[in-house]
Order: sequence, then C-alpha cells, then structure tokens
Amino acid sequence: MYSTILVPVDGSGGDDGAVSRTFEFARRFGAAVHVLHVVDAEPGPAGLDRTQRERVRRPLEKRGRQATARIADRAAELGVDATRTVRDGTPSRTILEYADEHDVDLIVMGTHGRTGPERVRLGSTTERVITRTDSPVLAVPVADGDGTDVDSIEYDRVVIATDGSDAAERAAERGLETAEAYDSAVYVAYVVDATTYELADAPRSIVGLLKDGGRNAVESIATEGRDRGLSVGIDVLRGVPHDEIVEYADGVGGDLVVMGTRGRGGAAGGFLGSTTARVLRRTPHPILTVG
Repeated sequence: MYSTILVPVDGSGGDDGAVSRTFEFARRFGAAVHVLHVVDAEPGPAGLDRTQRERVRRPLEKRGRQATARIADRAAELGVDATRTVRDGTPSRTILEYADEHDVDLIVMGTHGRTGPERVRLGSTTERVITRTDSPVLAVPVADGDGTDVDSIEYDRVVIATDGSDAAERAAERGLETAEAYDSAVYVAYVVDATTYELADAPRSIVGLLKDGGRNAVESIATEGRDRGLSVGIDVLRGVPHDEIVEYADGVGGDLVVMGTRGRGGAAGGFLGSTTARVLRRTPHPILTVG
C-alpha cells in the first residue's frame, strides 16, 4: 500500500509523533522513508537585506541538518531505509514538489496545537499540504509524540467518517486497506447535518430520507469491510458533523480517523472540506486524509 513515505520535519522537536508513525508504517509495509527539512527562503521579519537574511538562514539550515541526521540514525537503528534532504524554499510548496518528484504514497505531518482547553489548530504548512496534494496525508497531533514508541503504536480501531461523496469513498477504501493490514475493528459513521437541513423543523419524511441515505453510505462500506474479513460497526448520527465525529471517535476509542478532504461540506481546488478541517483542528487522534 505504501512504498515511499515522506515526513517533513521542522527540527523543533514537535515531529516525534509523526516520525514514529512514519517508521511504524515503513516497517509494516516495507516502505522507504524520505525525511525533508525546508529552510524558509525568506526567513526572519520583513525589511532584512540579503546579508541579514543569510545570517538568520544559516543556523536554521544547521538545525535542519542536525534534525534530519538524528532521524536518519534512528531509522538505521530500526532497519528502515531513510533518505534525508534539506532544501530552501516555501515550506508547503517545497514539500509538494518533493512529493511529486519522488512519487510519494503517503505524507506524514504534525499538527501544531495549543495546550489546555483551547482547541487544536493545524499549522498553516500542514493545512496547505493537505489541501493541495493528491497523496494521502497522515496528520499527527504534536502531543502524540509524548512517549510514543514505534513498537507501541497500534491501530486496533479505525474510524471511517463518510458523507457519501467520491472523496469519502476513496478515503474509506484506504481506511479499509489500513484496517486489513492491522486486523483492526472498523467503525463507520455518517452524520445527518442538523444545521444544514434545519432538521428541527423538517418533515419526518425528509429526515427519514436523509437517514436512509446515510444508512446506505455506511452499509456499502461495511459490506466491503466484512468481505475483507473485518469486524465492522456502523452508526448514522445526527447533529453538527465535526462535533459528532470527534465525539464518536472518542467514544469508540479510535486509534485512527479516516476522512476525505473534498466532501460535501467543502470544495475542491485548494480548499479543505469544512468538516474535515474542523475535525483536524479538534481531535487528539491521528487523521488520515484522502483527496
């Protein structure tokens, strides 16, 4: 399923979870790993001249080389084939160009969040990559790196959130492939959007039709999963989609949430589906996004 995996790192130490999950996938699927650090082509505040920018850039490049070297050493200890690269450029654009050049099957990136009760937010680079790449992206919360050892990573429960769109179907296929590789239990959820359809005032017949549509969507995925010999549970929920998906994943103890990036709640062509974006910003679980 994966033969080449790219993990961009910023050298800050917040990439540990993403790196661990990269190595786990690499060992599971026999994939080669590419470790990339991008030195921003325009570092520092506006108004610096070329000499000043170079003075700012040099320690950033050094940090990147040290970070990628440490990760490559760790890969060697685990028996993972790893290539390390440091490039100058705009981070998101350089990551996308590198992924295309090396025919990458999966990109693994950290999501930089706030601590405490504040909601998790995506780093701008991660969000830009997710919205523009054709490759699946595994977004890993920074907190996932706290004590995450490669050998301790498990995917016992895979949650697939669907809205019946083409992107959701592609995501479901990748989610089932992942579950099959790990012999995971699968939980498939569809959320009837109570805000969009104003269901409080909608006739029962319309609500019933929406539920039937959701049931058909989850049943289709469940049938395919059971044909693969997987244990599959299904649920049709009602409420605010991103809230319901986050709560559902928490409730079933999901180890991985799989979602499409261009579903019915959003648009293609550079915009992240609104439900997927909100789940990414709020959940503590790794999210596998598929366009």
